[in-house]
Amino acid sequence: MNIGLDDPTSGDVAPLLQRHLQLMWDTSPPESVHALDASGLADPKVRFFTMRDDDGTPVGMGAVKQLSGPEGEIKSMHILSEARGRGLARVMLDHLIDVARASGWRRLNLETGVEPAFAPARALYARAGFVECGPFEGYRLDPNSVFMTLDLSA
Repeated sequence: MNIGLDDPTSGDVAPLLQRHLQLMWDTSPPESVHALDASGLADPKVRFFTMRDDDGTPVGMGAVKQLSGPEGEIKSMHILSEARGRGLARVMLDHLIDVARASGWRRLNLETGVEPAFAPARALYARAGFVECGPFEGYRLDPNSVFMTLDLSA
């Protein structure tokens, strides 16, 4: 697998992003869907990465967004269902954490859902050292959201 910076508006990324967004809308109440579409992921504050298999097909994606101060947020991490079970989500997560550290951030935050569909993601984040926290920049308390953070200064 190869992970690299990518353009979220490129044609071969569109099916992957569409599947991610559809899953978010299918599993969360509309007022609690915080996933970014291609234009949101193309924001200059966001670094968007794809994970591609050996033939170049995108099988996963992840993004980090610069927040105010020395902090960032994980945005829109997703591995295609047919590629799951091989540890690829952890590979992508480790890549995003490495990008955050290399950026000099002291904290990496994320928002995810409370629904059962998000249980594997919450467990993955907890295994990587993320702990629950309150809402951070731009979010408010939401019974459908779990907020987590990782201290990168340790």
